Amino acid sequence: MTPKPENTQSYTLDKENKASYTNKGFVNSEKPVIPQIVITDEVKLQPAAQPTQKVIDFDDLLPHIGEFGRYQKILFLLMIPFAFFVAFVYFSQIFITLVPDEHWCFVPELANLPVEQRLALAIPRDKDGYVKCSMYAVNYTEILQKGIIKSDSSWPTQRCKYGWEYNFTEIPYSTIATELDWVCDNDHLPTLSQSIFFLGSIVGGLLFGWIADRYGRIPALAGCNLMGFIAGVATAFASNFWQFSLCRFFVGFAFDNCFTMMYILVLEYVGPKWRTFVANMSIAIFFTMASCALPWIAYYLADWKLFAIVTSAPLFLAIFTPFVVPESARWLVSQGRIPKALGILKKFEKMNGKNVSPQIYQDFSDSCAKMQEEEASNSNYSLLDLFKTPRLRNITILLIIIWMAISLVFDGHVRNVGSLGLDFFITFTVAAATELPADTVLTLTLDRWGRRWLAFGTMVMSGVFSLLAVCVPVGVYSATLAILGRFSVNISYNVGLQYAAELLPTVVRAQGVAFIHIMGYVASILAPFVVYLSHISTELPLIVLGILGILGGFLSLFLPETLNHELPQTLTDGEEFGRGQGMWDFPCCAKKLEDDDEVKECNQFKRASIGHASLRASSRGEYSSSMLQRSTRSRASYKSINTRL
Repeated sequence: MTPKPENTQSYTLDKENKASYTNKGFVNSEKPVIPQIVITDEVKLQPAAQPTQKVIDFDDLLPHIGEFGRYQKILFLLMIPFAFFVAFVYFSQIFITLVPDEHWCFVPELANLPVEQRLALAIPRDKDGYVKCSMYAVNYTEILQKGIIKSDSSWPTQRCKYGWEYNFTEIPYSTIATELDWVCDNDHLPTLSQSIFFLGSIVGGLLFGWIADRYGRIPALAGCNLMGFIAGVATAFASNFWQFSLCRFFVGFAFDNCFTMMYILVLEYVGPKWRTFVANMSIAIFFTMASCALPWIAYYLADWKLFAIVTSAPLFLAIFTPFVVPESARWLVSQGRIPKALGILKKFEKMNGKNVSPQIYQDFSDSCAKMQEEEASNSNYSLLDLFKTPRLRNITILLIIIWMAISLVFDGHVRNVGSLGLDFFITFTVAAATELPADTVLTLTLDRWGRRWLAFGTMVMSGVFSLLAVCVPVGVYSATLAILGRFSVNISYNVGLQYAAELLPTVVRAQGVAFIHIMGYVASILAPFVVYLSHISTELPLIVLGILGILGGFLSLFLPETLNHELPQTLTDGEEFGRGQGMWDFPCCAKKLEDDDEVKECNQFKRASIGHASLRASSRGEYSSSMLQRSTRSRASYKSINTRL
C-alpha cells in the first residue's frame, strides 16, 4: 500500500548508494508513480540536495586501515626513547649544576687539618651556622705555630681568596658549578645558564619548526635530536661558563621538539577512539619513568661529565628515525604529495592485515585536494588578526598571560626541589611521579567539569599549596605541600594548550597556539630567577609561585567555556564565541540538551579528536588545529542532518 502523501517526503537517490537501503516507495501500477521512500528506524536517508563530493579525511580513513593495529602499536613503543630524550634534555642541567648547601672558604694553610678544625679556625659563624663567602683575614701559619685551635670572633674577615670546599654528603659528586666555584659572587651563573637553555629552545623551536614545514617532520625530528646529542656531549668538555652556556644554548634547540614531533606523528596515525589513551599513556608512563630514573642515573654515575655524555648519547639513535617512522601523511598532503601519503597509508593497511577498497582511497585523494584549497584560503590570515577585535583580543591576551603563568609555575616547582629541606634525589623523584596521577585525574574530570573551572581550580590549588608550604616548618610538611602544588600545576599544564587551541578560531589556530607556546618559553626563562630568590630567603620562591598560581587561576574564569560548545572557525566566530556565558556557569550544572544522541555524538567527537595530552606537546599547533576542525565539522554536519530529517 502506498503511504499517504502527507506523511512522506520525496528523496533523490545516489546511484553509488542504491544497495544501502530497501526502497519501499515503488508499487506496481499502470500509472506512473513517483518513487517515495519511507523513513524507518532501520534506515535514514538524506533528503534531496545538490550533489556534493564525499569528504573523507584522515580520521574517516583510519578505521579502514586500522585504528590501533600492529603498526600503531610499534609506533607507540617507539615513543619510549623519545620520551626519555625530552626528559633528559629538560632535566639534566639541574643535576650538572647542583651546588651543595654547605660550602665554605678554602684555606691552603689548613688543608692538612680535619674538616672540623678547619671550620672552627677559619670560618666565621652567624645565626644559620658557618658563613659561605667569608674567612678570617689572619696569618694562619702563625696561628698554627701558636697552637691556636679556635677562632676569635673579633678577628677581621675577608671574602674567600682561594676557592671553596664543599660538603658532598647530600650531593655525592662534583658538578661543573662546584669545579668552577659558581657560588657567592658567582652564584647566579647556574641560573643564568638555565635561562640561556630556554632561550635556545625558542630559537630551536622556530628553526626546526621551519625545517618541519619545509622539509618534513622526520628531518626536523632527527635534526633536533642530533643537535641535542652533539651539544650535550660537548657540554662534558666545557671548561668555563661561556663554553658551558653555549653548549646548553644548542641543547635547548632540542627541547620539546625532540619528543613533540614524534608525539604528533604517532597520534596522527592512531584512530580517534585510541588517541586519548596513546596521548595520555605516552606522557603519564614513558615521560614519568624517564623523569623518575634521571636522578638515580646521576646518583649512580656520580660524575657530571659522564652523566652529560650518558644522557646525551642516546639522542644519536634518532638518526635511525627515517628508517622506522613514517613521514607525516598530513604534511605530505599539504605539500601536494598525495601519492606518497597514500603509499604510507597502504603500508599501515598491509601491516595491520586490512583490505581497503580502492574507491575509499580515491575519495580520500579527492577530499585531500579539496582541503588543500581550503588551507590555501586560510593563508590570508595572520596572527595579528587575533588582536583586531575587542573580545578576541581580550581572550588572546588572557590565554597568553595564563599560559605564561602556568609555564613559570610549573618550571619553578621543578627547579625549587632543592629548597624543600629533604633529600634532593628522593624529593625530585616523588615530585616527578605526580605526572601519572595528574594525567589520570585530568582524564576523569576534563570532560565533566570543563576547561575553565578545571584550570581555575588546579591553578588556585597550586597557589594555595605553595603558600601553605611557607607557613609550616621546612622539611616533610613543607615538601609535601610543595609537591601537591606541583601535582596541581601538572594538571593545569595539561589543560592549558588545549584550552588555547579550542578558543582560537580555526583560520589562525596554528599560528596562535605556536605563539602562545613560545610565550611560555619566555616565562620559563624567568623561572630560574624566581628559584634564585631562595638565596635571599627559602620562602620567596614559593610565595611568588603561589601568587602567580592564584592569579592565573582567577584569570581563567574570564575565559569562555568550550565544553559542549561548537568551536570557532572564522574570526567572527571567535569574536562571538562565549557571548552570553556567565562567569559562574558550570558545565556539570548546565541544562542538558534534549537530544541525548546528539550529546553522545558531540562528546564522542570532541573527546576522541581532541585528546587533551595531544595538545600539550604541540609546539606548532598543527595537529591540534586539524583535529579541532574535524570536531567542528562533524558536529555541524550532524546537526544539519538531524534538522533536515
